[in-house]
Amino acid sequence: MKVKLDENLPESLLSALSALGHEVDNVRLEGLAGQSDPDIWGAAQAEGRFLITQDLDFSDVRRFKPGMHHGLMLVRLRVPGRRALAARIAEAFHSAETVSWSRCFVLLTDSKLRVHRPTE
Repeated sequence: MKVKLDENLPESLLSALSALGHEVDNVRLEGLAGQSDPDIWGAAQAEGRFLITQDLDFSDVRRFKPGMHHGLMLVRLRVPGRRALAARIAEAFHSAETVSWSRCFVLLTDSKLRVHRPTE
């Protein structure tokens, strides 16, 4: 899966997700740090990438309707420290069938992984 990490996620995920066979880039390394959410979203879509973020501006499943994009994961942890984020996201990617997340809106919390799939 082609993945883009938002700037609010630890860079250690680059190697962790790459080790699982994913093609990963991030906003900071691309020079997009500090850019607007529409710019980040546009870059992810133009590159056909699944965006992973903690940014609540991406939380509206009606706005980011499954099937209308390449995929989006919103991560919401109670204590979102760098280590906790890296561990939880890597765990989700290691234990789930991530190929099935294409074009989906995925919500990841401390205890749940909820996949909103396209209805079409």
